Amino acid sequence: MRGCEDVRVADRLRELDDRLRGPARLKAELMVELRDALDDAAEAYREGGLSAAEAERRAVAEFGAPAQLAPAYQAELAAAALRGLSVRAFAVALVLLVAGDLTWRGSSWSGGPPPPAGYQLLSASVNWVWLGVAGFALAALVLGAGAARRGRAGVPVAGRLVGLGLTGALALGAVVGVALFAWSVQLWDAALTWPPMIVGAVLVGAGYFSLARAARCWLRAAH
Repeated sequence: MRGCEDVRVADRLRELDDRLRGPARLKAELMVELRDALDDAAEAYREGGLSAAEAERRAVAEFGAPAQLAPAYQAELAAAALRGLSVRAFAVALVLLVAGDLTWRGSSWSGGPPPPAGYQLLSASVNWVWLGVAGFALAALVLGAGAARRGRAGVPVAGRLVGLGLTGALALGAVVGVALFAWSVQLWDAALTWPPMIVGAVLVGAGYFSLARAARCWLRAAH
């Protein structure tokens, strides 16, 4: 890597951009803030009599190498990624807990014999898993808010553990949800043509897709 004396503003921004992972919008905002700060520092050096190239080199050297700058920026990106994942997870969990049973009400098979005990246990476990998701999401939001009030950048160790727990709970929720849907179709052929079931499956699929993207962003930012 070139020394700071050979690096210009655009070079430093590119090097730092390559190191950072996290929410694209926040990352772009951080890069703009850094560019503005470097441009201001370079302008001050130019006003002091340095050439444009030398002023940029001095400004870059003053701010430090990517290895020095990246940790603080990455911590901020990781905190934002966990916050975004937590908000989405809590919203999806709330919807599923409140409206999940509505997909079955009034169906042609709802008045028939009860499903097997294993099915009932699996169905109940879905609610427990999403209660766990909601709990992890709230814990992550509380920890993040507490760290912000104390002026700490990034995700604390406890927040990182809660984030990993949230990601694991979401993965478990996806597995249990798919298993329940498959078993439901096996027990009741009419489930595939029941409108609330179809609408629910589409909405849940969209929710899972959004959560998968947010979880991937969080995992990349946190590691």
